Amino acid sequence: MLKFQNKTVLVTGSGTGIGQAITKKFVENGASAIILGRRKGPLVETAKMLEEIIKEKQSNATIKIFDGVDVSDEKAVTGMFDSLKSENVNLDVVVNNAGVSGPVTCFAHAPMDQFKSTVDIHLTGTFWTSVQALKIMKKGAKIITISTFFAEERPLEQRPYRFRGPYTASQGAKNRLVEAMSWELTEKGIISIGTNPGPVHSDRIYKTVYPKAASEFLRVSGFEDLSPSEVEAANNEIVGLLGEDDEIIKAGIKSAAEKLGKPETTLTNLLEKVKNIAEKIQKNTSTMIPDQQFLSQEQVATTVLTLSDDDQAKILNGKIIPGDRVFYQVKSYIRSSVPKAEKNNLDGKICMITNGDGGDIRRLDDLASVIEAKGGKIIRGEPTDLNPEEKNVDLYIHFTGNIPNFSKLTELTRYEWDELVTNFITEPAMVARQAISTFVPEGDIDPRAFKDAKGRIIIIGPALPAGKKISGHERAKVEVFRGALRPFATTVNQELSDVLKSNIRVFLILPGTVDGKEPNNENAVNAINYLISDESQSSSEVIFCPDETR
Repeated sequence: MLKFQNKTVLVTGSGTGIGQAITKKFVENGASAIILGRRKGPLVETAKMLEEIIKEKQSNATIKIFDGVDVSDEKAVTGMFDSLKSENVNLDVVVNNAGVSGPVTCFAHAPMDQFKSTVDIHLTGTFWTSVQALKIMKKGAKIITISTFFAEERPLEQRPYRFRGPYTASQGAKNRLVEAMSWELTEKGIISIGTNPGPVHSDRIYKTVYPKAASEFLRVSGFEDLSPSEVEAANNEIVGLLGEDDEIIKAGIKSAAEKLGKPETTLTNLLEKVKNIAEKIQKNTSTMIPDQQFLSQEQVATTVLTLSDDDQAKILNGKIIPGDRVFYQVKSYIRSSVPKAEKNNLDGKICMITNGDGGDIRRLDDLASVIEAKGGKIIRGEPTDLNPEEKNVDLYIHFTGNIPNFSKLTELTRYEWDELVTNFITEPAMVARQAISTFVPEGDIDPRAFKDAKGRIIIIGPALPAGKKISGHERAKVEVFRGALRPFATTVNQELSDVLKSNIRVFLILPGTVDGKEPNNENAVNAINYLISDESQSSSEVIFCPDETR
């Protein structure tokens, strides 16, 4: 009998790539499979391939297709699981694999609707698929979530992933969601595990991520006599030609040249430059891996299959596996205590404070009072009040407030979950984006305008829970959203400093302590006073935990 015979697996995004490879591995080991995705064609072809395997293995497994299912679509996902429940399907393994590259560009250039869409697919898609799957899961079932090593942390270290702000925010939160679900599903006997496989051979990397990253480098740094917007327009037309044969490339270049009114030689040179930079990115990444090899999709599939083994899963419940296989030098981005500045840097500074719906108004008022006592001028407003025409604000502070009281994430309605994501992920990003545009109004169009521009933006995220006896579960719920803000802040700052050569910074303050002490506003203001100084501009540290003394 095959290892997964008489078991059923559901893999999101299973029509192509890694999702298809994972499904194939399960079916080869006897499992029935539920495959789903947005496009019907790839799913039908995948189903044919899987049926051949079932015939060869004589496993009596079945394949069920749900096409047109976008994991970010509440009704589509809910309807799929309601349909499976009505058919008395018992689900043994759910693999959260579906994902998108998201906008591969500087955060200051990416439209906010693309930020939200990326978060909706990666994070909310994972959450809602997992929650709805519980309808048809019994004791012993597993939820396996695929994320990225780029969002993972080491002590006092958080990795940036330039041009991938919304992607890293989603993945950071997703890793912490894996941990939170492991606490919440213990009573049901359901296991939650995450895996960060590292770089994997895939069309997404070679045809999308690396070429788009190369294109963004050229948009920012310039190319021949093309303006940044012309470089972007040209790359939108020609980057898709990479990997095609010479005749197709020539025809595509000719068509793009006619459309854009640019010489064919210029576009040919641009495409060659994009190709060279993309290959360099790939090579540089491979040198950071011990064996210098990207994983194959089949190797990722084998990892997921192993994690789904009953004995292994019990050992690894709540873990993110593997922790890492890519090693590279990273600056220190996280700081616990903040040195108390002798100089009062807030005196005379104009500070605009906005707050989310979860804001603790009393604590926010206290924070504003301390800033005013130090000579700062406070402007209170809503996130929507930020105006690109505003020239006088020195510092923007967005206060998210704390996570509201609720029993379990997995018991939230979709509306309640969406409210949390909006308040603690999307809205802070929106404020940062709008504030950046007030410092460099023309920066969205011309990245050259960022050079030497100044400005400070501080996000004060949700505090860790306070009290004498704080459970791991209570901390885990908060960490889902703090886990989104950390990689987001490091990524955006690397772009602002290293790529755009600006003196604008987006800092993140995370109140509270791991041992449950109450957040102290004096510590937060002390951090703010330091962050508005010239000294903070030259430091790589952008995440501050001012209440910690470690």
